[in-house]
Amino acid sequence: MLQETVLNLVHREMGAKMVDFGGWDMPLRYGSQVDEHNAVRDGAGMFDVSHMTIIDLRGENVRDFLKNLLANNVDKLTLKGKALYSCMLNEQGGIIDDLIVYLMGDEKYRLVVNAGTREKDLAWIERQAESYSVEVRERPELAMIAVQGPKAREVAEELLHRGLDARAKKLAPFQAAWAGDWFVARTGYTGEEGYELIMPGAEAVTFWRALAAKGVTPCGLAARDTLRLEAGMNLYGSDMDENFTPLESGLTWTVALEPSDRDFIGRAALIAQNEKGNIAKFVGLVLEDKGVLRNHQKIVVEGGGEGEISSGGFSPTMNRSIALARVPAGTGDRCEVDIRGKLKAAQVVKPSFVRNGKVLVNLD
Repeated sequence: MLQETVLNLVHREMGAKMVDFGGWDMPLRYGSQVDEHNAVRDGAGMFDVSHMTIIDLRGENVRDFLKNLLANNVDKLTLKGKALYSCMLNEQGGIIDDLIVYLMGDEKYRLVVNAGTREKDLAWIERQAESYSVEVRERPELAMIAVQGPKAREVAEELLHRGLDARAKKLAPFQAAWAGDWFVARTGYTGEEGYELIMPGAEAVTFWRALAAKGVTPCGLAARDTLRLEAGMNLYGSDMDENFTPLESGLTWTVALEPSDRDFIGRAALIAQNEKGNIAKFVGLVLEDKGVLRNHQKIVVEGGGEGEISSGGFSPTMNRSIALARVPAGTGDRCEVDIRGKLKAAQVVKPSFVRNGKVLVNLD
């Protein structure tokens, strides 16, 4: 039986097409995927992300535990509510999962990890926590709603009648504040402004309906995927997994090798890979010929070498087919993609196509 979020019945009332997503019954779309996508780029859209796994960590040694568990360094978190994006690696440097960690207070942190990796993540975290005497507590009673788009923060703040922390309206990206027992984070997975709000599950339906009454568009997984692809944001299981390290997944910026005396799981493997060199590049592609870029299509690079698309699809904002891909280290600004046995020309770009409603790619 599929798991359901507290908003499941509301999705159905709103006409959502529901699908199995990692064992969860989730909305794929409510009507037009493109309309939902454009609503986020132009106004405000909302997503039910209550299937994500929320884990609270406590203990005297919790900071040391996280410094060992994560490739990024939680010493960067000095302000309560500050967030950090990181990968959690195995000993070979492979990515067990990507996650966000928040500093919640003295000796307390919160992790938000992917739904599809919940069981292995919890098992790994609990196993590593044993030697640090850290309390690991999953929070299934909480719900999570993302409100995204240029008008998203304004609308969300109008509805937060719960003593929203005064500094919330001045939050920088990757910071959070409190509104009573609600947690309001300036984070997201769309490349637009917005909040991700964590709240008691019993209050999620009322808030969702209130957002809808304000004109916020309910959005499903399909729009979420095209938005994150345009923003150049990795999807676990497509663009990264335990077979790839952050260095070959466009996530070198999330690895903190300094200070040199911080030993984290996977560090030795990453150093060895870096010293060996010739690491595959993680790039963006824009198709120049007719066709559609899809996951797992083969890439042919002039002068030899092949790569593979990890995520591909149509960009509603650019009206072009785009992709994220792993290619040989020496790849230049052009390549070809094998689409149904025919080689199609593609432009190689930095893997971020659209942010804050603006196209970042210079289309030749």
